[in-house]
Amino acid sequence: MTQKRGQTVRIRAVLTGVVLAVIICLLTPFNNIYRQATLLGGGHFPLAPFFVFFFLTLLVVLISKITRRDTFFRGSELIVIWIQMAIGSGLAYTGFARTFLINLTAPIHFASVGNMWEEKIQPLLPQQLTPDQNAITMLYSGLDGGREMGWLEVVSHIPWEGWLSPILLWSSFSILSFIVMFCIVNLLSRQWIHNERVNFPLLKVPEMIGGAVNEQSLGKLLMDRFLLVGLSIPVFLHLLNGSSFYFASVPSISTFMLAGQYFPEFGLFSGFQDLKIYVYPAFIGFAFLTSRQISFSFWFFFFAGCLLYGFLNVLGVIIPTSELGVTFGPTLTRPEEMQMVGAYGVFFLFLVYLARHHIIDVSKQSLFLKKSSNHRTEWFDVRISFWGVIIGIAALVFWYTRLGMNPMVATLAVCSFFMIAIVAARIICQGGIAYFTLTAAPLDGLIALFGTKLFAGVGGVLAGMTQKTFFVDLRESLMPSLVHGRKIHHTLRPQLVLLGGLMATVLLSLAASFIAMMALCYRFGMRELNQDWATRTTVTVYENIFSLVTSPPETGSWVMVFAAIGAIVMFLLVIAYHRFYWWPIHPIGYLTAYSSAMRILWLSFFIGWACNALCMRYGGVVFFRKAQLFFVGLIIGDFLMGGGWAIVGIFTDLGYQVLPN
Repeated sequence: MTQKRGQTVRIRAVLTGVVLAVIICLLTPFNNIYRQATLLGGGHFPLAPFFVFFFLTLLVVLISKITRRDTFFRGSELIVIWIQMAIGSGLAYTGFARTFLINLTAPIHFASVGNMWEEKIQPLLPQQLTPDQNAITMLYSGLDGGREMGWLEVVSHIPWEGWLSPILLWSSFSILSFIVMFCIVNLLSRQWIHNERVNFPLLKVPEMIGGAVNEQSLGKLLMDRFLLVGLSIPVFLHLLNGSSFYFASVPSISTFMLAGQYFPEFGLFSGFQDLKIYVYPAFIGFAFLTSRQISFSFWFFFFAGCLLYGFLNVLGVIIPTSELGVTFGPTLTRPEEMQMVGAYGVFFLFLVYLARHHIIDVSKQSLFLKKSSNHRTEWFDVRISFWGVIIGIAALVFWYTRLGMNPMVATLAVCSFFMIAIVAARIICQGGIAYFTLTAAPLDGLIALFGTKLFAGVGGVLAGMTQKTFFVDLRESLMPSLVHGRKIHHTLRPQLVLLGGLMATVLLSLAASFIAMMALCYRFGMRELNQDWATRTTVTVYENIFSLVTSPPETGSWVMVFAAIGAIVMFLLVIAYHRFYWWPIHPIGYLTAYSSAMRILWLSFFIGWACNALCMRYGGVVFFRKAQLFFVGLIIGDFLMGGGWAIVGIFTDLGYQVLPN
């Protein structure tokens, strides 16, 4: 059955989205890194795109009222512009630009007699992957007189000849990775959007505003008393705290508390020693918009994970961290957290099981065993997606093998990268987690299964470098945003124009982010910029690579025990979730139990879940729909204040942070 064709999106909307995304990418490194102001791009509901989207919507509606003509952009077109900006902003910071230059240059710049990188890592590092020594020295120290130069003059003085080879090689890797992501999203979109009807909490506010524009009821929406009350809370909170940040005489309301001091050092509750309480109104709003089953599962499993530490403490089981061996997980600190390796693997298989009929159908069509079905629910024919994934992965494997990596190891690495990316996309999109981080990295699972010898030599260097580029710092990863884009586009047309707009956004944003970051570093010098997190995490990657290629410590037996426990627990969870309609726990919650994101957001999800449950139980559907606007107001107010203080931060030396950094 062919889906009814939706509203036409005009070219001007797509081009506007591309231009605004590029502008955000050009501004983000300077704002986030040099000014240290409120992040313009961060997470999967970034600040700057929503701020621009909201005021662009107001401007479009206001002009329409004054001129008494149709709006210059329809509501659906404004949402298209928003998602393009959101996709671009992710590449401008943690999703790419924040660590990319350090990742390429760290094994050379930070090499010393003590760490022996020059003797052990540099000989294994393909020369064409990194710039020459002169370009690296100038990157960290800055151009002579660079601070007095204009931005265009700085760009013209960058030693581009030293960067030519790595730019070409890394561009090919990036483009191939993006092609595979586009094809995977296109391949899975019908299953997730139509067959499973996955909820997308992070899209509800833009869709609500866009729908109000289409229905000419934006004023009614924004003047709703529930929404205004919700909006007033973050406005008051951040006006007060922001003023206190700049003027010490102004009182403030604390939104952060160290709660671990109230728990004992030993015993059942010792796992709560590091408990922190953060209050973010916007994330309470997102939690309310998420299904109760999922929001409950997030904080439930976070507490369960803390209790596990205490339970082991009561039993006297003390597992040394040395059992972990070599790990690349961004937040992986204890062997108990290796449960996530097994859990991610089983949940991926569960997603494949749910999509088995769709995958078989697409495979038959792609192998010409069945006539193609004309669903018109994707950007392009699913047969192209099928072969695009296979050919794209094969091309990435070839990319690795040409640089000296074993073909089997390259295949395992590439497949694990995209497997984790798919699971993370499902967690973010279905769970409404605007801020998400991995616990274990893809390579951690492969090392646990096959041992450290798999990545000895050049394989460890290449796998570690490329994983750090796109597949481990998933706070602003591309694939979840592409899934959101597919959901937005699925009722619009023409699909190829929308797809072209997204592709242009990705490529131009990648280029703009790279140039902006290069200009920033060569003007001020990398060592003068506040890049502590990026430097520390990247250096840690190469320290782990050094261990892999020299004398890798053996992974302890506890790692496999907890990986097996994670697989068993996830298997039981997906069986119960799939078979029993009354089952109250969603498996996605288990996957975030040890994520640093949940250490920040657990309270937000608890409050959002509790409010959601109470509204439905005691107010019914009618009251729930009204109360929903209160939480929409929390989101809008938090992001408007974030954008306002970001503008203030441009003109000051310090920036007040509204959202998680």
